Amino acid sequence: MTLHRSWIPTLVVCMALAVTGGCNRRPAANDPSRPGRQAAGRAMPPAAASPKDDGQWIMPAKDFANTRYSEQAQINKQTVGRLQVAFTVSVGASGGQESSPIVAQNTLYFVSHYPTTLYAIDLTQPGGPVKWRYETRPPAAVQGEMCCEPVNRGPTYANGTVYLNTPDTRTVAIDATTGALKWETRLGDFTRGDTMTMAPFVVGDKVIVGNSGAEFGARGWIAALNAADGSIAWRAYSTGPDVDVKIDPKVFKPFYPQYKGKDLGVSQWPTDAWKIGGGTVWGWISYDPEQDLIFHGTSNPAPWNHLQRPGDNHWTNGVFAREPKTGLAHWFYAYSPHDLWDHSGVNENIVLDLPWQGRTRKVIIRPERNGYIYVLDRTTGEVLAADPFIHITASKGVDLKTGRLRFNPDMIPQAGKVIRGVCPNSPGAKDWSPSAFSKATGLIYVPHNNLCMDWETKPVNYIAGTPYIGVNPRFYPGQGGNAGEFMAWDPVGRRKVWTIKERWPVWGGAVATAGGVVFYGNLEGWFKAVDADTGQELWKFKTGSGIIGQPTTFRGPDGRQYVAILSGVGGWVGSIVTRNLDPRDPTAQKGFANMTGELKKITQPGGMLYVFALPAT
Repeated sequence: MTLHRSWIPTLVVCMALAVTGGCNRRPAANDPSRPGRQAAGRAMPPAAASPKDDGQWIMPAKDFANTRYSEQAQINKQTVGRLQVAFTVSVGASGGQESSPIVAQNTLYFVSHYPTTLYAIDLTQPGGPVKWRYETRPPAAVQGEMCCEPVNRGPTYANGTVYLNTPDTRTVAIDATTGALKWETRLGDFTRGDTMTMAPFVVGDKVIVGNSGAEFGARGWIAALNAADGSIAWRAYSTGPDVDVKIDPKVFKPFYPQYKGKDLGVSQWPTDAWKIGGGTVWGWISYDPEQDLIFHGTSNPAPWNHLQRPGDNHWTNGVFAREPKTGLAHWFYAYSPHDLWDHSGVNENIVLDLPWQGRTRKVIIRPERNGYIYVLDRTTGEVLAADPFIHITASKGVDLKTGRLRFNPDMIPQAGKVIRGVCPNSPGAKDWSPSAFSKATGLIYVPHNNLCMDWETKPVNYIAGTPYIGVNPRFYPGQGGNAGEFMAWDPVGRRKVWTIKERWPVWGGAVATAGGVVFYGNLEGWFKAVDADTGQELWKFKTGSGIIGQPTTFRGPDGRQYVAILSGVGGWVGSIVTRNLDPRDPTAQKGFANMTGELKKITQPGGMLYVFALPAT
């Protein structure tokens, strides 16, 4: 089967960016230059999307803009070296601990790996005792219906209620004070591969959630529940006719012509393939109050074998701007149309106002799995820039006129042929692991991968509730031999400022602070604090298991600043440890087993919340 030329864009973005050096410049680690402070100005989130810090941390991303930035500065470059464990809490379950700890009203909340228990930790008492726990009790069978373990990316707090999702597609509302159930709503059928891993996102009186399961052929959707009773206010699908996608031509005004037309979510697929087409919504959501629009990604089309789904496969692997009250779409942009490599488009969209060619543009910035950091006008969906931040062989840039990714024709998968040296690999240059933006430095701190792969397609049939992939992948480290990095990116100068090489992919999130410190963890179990300006390591602590969780920092009831992180290896990158897989099968773990056999010797399964603070005076 040949690839249709209409799917292949025609220009290379680096030619357009040559005047800025954005494509070619690669500063060394710890480059002291500070382009974010140049006279041209600095990027900054709008105040409505990122209000003044009150010391709490009520949603995983900290604010609507997805900055993950704290104005707390008690822990700073001078004091962070004295950081010590304040208390720990056993999660009660081993496996991938991806939850963000959140803090509201002197209580810390987090959600465990399966069996998906919500914990409330009393911060007013010494040692952080468990105030209450709520057990969601998903059926054991759901564990076999999830591609990458039954992980959970955390709860969200709003108006005295804690919201969380369960792997068997329930959204649950819990009284934040008592732990009593207020309501629960089931949104899908896990026996058909429809599951949930994302953290809920609350805007006004709407609780917004989405599904996982594209690897099982689940049809992607995003839904808004009424916060009062859990009833479904609206649901928008990522594939299918316009009425299902909530596209109204009176409202939907995409910037590029390839998104204009009737029922493209049907015509850009083989007959009825959109019904099992993926595009699930399991990543991060951001919100611009000024426009009253949410921004959310859609994941990979199903199956991974692109030969079985000719067309652009709308509306997968892209970003929607929608009205939170109605779900109506305003615009869409596809980062990887007709996805060749499982480059799911679910990563965070950071809402910033950016100095741009002599004026300020309202943008979202997105470090994407396909290896480019995108700058999109958030009012229209126009691509302003797409700069590579890792070695790329899979594509040759983005055409800024058409907005299309330009595939590398030498790398397009063919039946009966192993394509070697594909960079980045399926988890991409950066998977779901969320970045942080600092209002103090104007830089974005990005945990990411440096991975390549070999890729072999194979025919696959759809059977409900079973994997629907059709590829044999094998992963390995990219250029330099390090599989991961943690970098600082300047969104104004559009380049790396410094980077830290890590042996393994950096799979957890980041948090930046006004104290000039950035926190992140690695797969070996080290929790680190680095200098926000230079990347210099300032402090580290060895936890009991690999870290794939999201750190947060907050002001406790005693006035002290605390930092929290969940330790527990697992997920896609670490299931070779938690599931004790045999690394002699290089395609196990959907390709990761080819390189992570050594990880079993370095870390072990676990589940522990660590909370740190400076010594009390």
